[in-house]
Amino acid sequence: MPILPQPQFKAPFWQYNGHLQTIVPSLFRKVDFRYQERERLELPDGDFVDLDWHRTGSKKLVIITHGLEGDSGRHYVLGMAKLFTQNGFDALGWNCRSCSGEMNRLPRFYHHGDAGDLRLVIDHSIRQYGYEEIILVGFSMGGSLSLRAVAEFPDEVPEQVKKVIGFSVPCDLVSSVKILSQSTNTIYSSRFLRKLGGKIKAKEKIFPEQISYTGYEKIKHFADFDNRYTAPLHGFTDAFDFYTKASVKPLLTNIRIPSLIVQAKNDSFLTPECMCEEIIASHPYLFLETPAQGGHCGFMQQGSAISWAELRALSWATSGRDAQSGLTTNSPGS
Repeated sequence: MPILPQPQFKAPFWQYNGHLQTIVPSLFRKVDFRYQERERLELPDGDFVDLDWHRTGSKKLVIITHGLEGDSGRHYVLGMAKLFTQNGFDALGWNCRSCSGEMNRLPRFYHHGDAGDLRLVIDHSIRQYGYEEIILVGFSMGGSLSLRAVAEFPDEVPEQVKKVIGFSVPCDLVSSVKILSQSTNTIYSSRFLRKLGGKIKAKEKIFPEQISYTGYEKIKHFADFDNRYTAPLHGFTDAFDFYTKASVKPLLTNIRIPSLIVQAKNDSFLTPECMCEEIIASHPYLFLETPAQGGHCGFMQQGSAISWAELRALSWATSGRDAQSGLTTNSPGS
């Protein structure tokens, strides 16, 4: 499909660049929303993932996938769940392995290239609860997983999965990791590596013969971490092999359901390679929007507690109805 016109929305005037549009919501945005129930889904390999539910009695479900080292409590997940449940959907914010507040059982973690757990979550939602319409929404790594979930084995995608939307998606990991290694992005890479380091230290206590924290302070870049941990723990030769095989970009041509990718032009995590314009321009089911503002997983807009991303996802899920009118937003306290 042709690439969609650039959306117009205004970020808060004091969030005047991509870094502020990324950092401020991440640190300070509060969403007044609570899940009703946590369910533990036991996985075939003996591990588990935790699912956080908010039910309205609907047969329509939005499944929201967080980004790297995020969880179901991140502002962008809660805000999305709140708006969808106000508008006739049930919401499920699921947590990747090790991200729900309890360490997972196996030496392995989760990563950009493994959508198997998400597919199990989708199948469980249909089999156990009978959902008839499912919308997948993902942010950053979660966007990669949501797209991969319908692209990797397109013939096996359940008919109940109707649409996908990914925000701030690092479709090309090689280029994204490279740009995140630049000095201007140290604030982000350092935070990710610090959080991952805490998990490596915890894993070392459980699997001392397989995982070591010793010398972790020398790791300064994602490639160092992925060479030492991600690749060997998940069956890749090295970091480059992981980035190449885990990137969702080569799989996008397989997608057979309407899928929207939204990449802010001022997102410092993304590169031109992540826009995938050459693939999307000629694909019948893929759409791309590139707003000038939004940062990475930010998308806050002037004068509203509801993010533009949340409104855009709901509009996409409800077949293009105007997201600025005719929908319940309940702005106060959002």
